[in-house]
Amino acid sequence: MACRISELVIDCRDPERLAAFWCEVLGYEVLGREEGFIEIGPGDEGHRPVLVLSSSDDPKSGKLPLHIDVSPTDRDQDAELERLLALGAKPADVGQTGEETWHVLADPEGNEFCLLRRRVT
Repeated sequence: MACRISELVIDCRDPERLAAFWCEVLGYEVLGREEGFIEIGPGDEGHRPVLVLSSSDDPKSGKLPLHIDVSPTDRDQDAELERLLALGAKPADVGQTGEETWHVLADPEGNEFCLLRRRVT
């Protein structure tokens, strides 16, 4: 038997703010709250991983060794980019050449993620 990723934990200053942002980005909902933690996910216990937003006084931000990639599900990449920017994402510069097929963005606390071109269902 192998392991399965069940949770991705993001240390942050404001778990409520990031939970709201990522719920809108991913179509997730709040699954639970404990002091300093908010767990969000698709609502179906069979679908993992969930995100856990963990309160931290000194979270890391910017270029991390691990980041999230998202893909549009019901619109093209340009329309999804507009939606993410309207939600509070910001363009991030990690040395792109301009030839990439993805966009590098940062969430409201500066955590980088990529918007891929490929549409998924």
